[in-house]
Amino acid sequence: MTARPARRRPRVPPAVMRLGVRQLGRRCLDPALPWPVQRARLDQLTRTSLLPRGTTIAEQEIAGTRAEVVSARDCDARQTVIHFHGGGYCVGSALTPRSWAAHLSAQAGCRVVLPQYRLAPEHPHPAALEDARAVLAALAGEDGPGSIVVSGDSAGGGLALALTLSLREEGQELPAGCILLSPWLDLGRDRRADPDLVRRDVVLSPGWLAACARAYAAPAAWTGPSVSPLHAAHAGLPPLLIQAGTDELLAPDAELLAARASAAGVDVTYTSWPRLWHDFALQPGLVAAADGALAQAAWFLTRVRLAA
Repeated sequence: MTARPARRRPRVPPAVMRLGVRQLGRRCLDPALPWPVQRARLDQLTRTSLLPRGTTIAEQEIAGTRAEVVSARDCDARQTVIHFHGGGYCVGSALTPRSWAAHLSAQAGCRVVLPQYRLAPEHPHPAALEDARAVLAALAGEDGPGSIVVSGDSAGGGLALALTLSLREEGQELPAGCILLSPWLDLGRDRRADPDLVRRDVVLSPGWLAACARAYAAPAAWTGPSVSPLHAAHAGLPPLLIQAGTDELLAPDAELLAARASAAGVDVTYTSWPRLWHDFALQPGLVAAADGALAQAAWFLTRVRLAA
């Protein structure tokens, strides 16, 4: 389908947007609610985002996994980003990052594929990773993973990094780069250890993250790199773009990955936005900082394409 054209809208003041995303967190990401209720509420709240004029959204099945393929007018279908949505591996869908994907396609001239990987607790680890590997293999085709950039937000960022690490461990060709937005990289970290950060995060709560972690994998598996890729060795990874806000419980994950990967010789671009909330980058057209994050992602894509 072709999206309705987006009207030019004024940017929302961060203080007002913060109130809105706080309601999203309270209404949708509540560990007391059944997973189907959380999923339905999140999809309902993210369904109505306006997209850039000329955006096309095609539903496909790729290697057995449903996906949306988001394309701007005149984009180059040979330039592909595979973006894995967030949601703690338990909620979320292609609707959540659809606006970000459409704006990135328009700005960078690429297509963005949004896989609907299997969710826990019905499908715990390694189901999501298996789906991610199958989608990447199918889209890479004869050109190989080096023709593709993998991306993800929140848990999807952890999935994108775990996917790349699994390829490295097997000696396979790696993606051209990774874009990680507010990534969740350590499922076993005690998120209550920093009460000030708990207070500042308006989207995530330690209780919800803990519930997602338990649904996704047994505690004994939380330190494994395929579940918590922060615990892996990071040498030999492709270029990384890491973006996060300072006011989110997952900010330490982004900062630690940037430091450890850089120390291991990886090409890392890490930007931390002050006073911004979890997954703020998914709100281009509404928040000025999200527009800046999107421009940086488009620059990163151009950079890794030229280096390929």
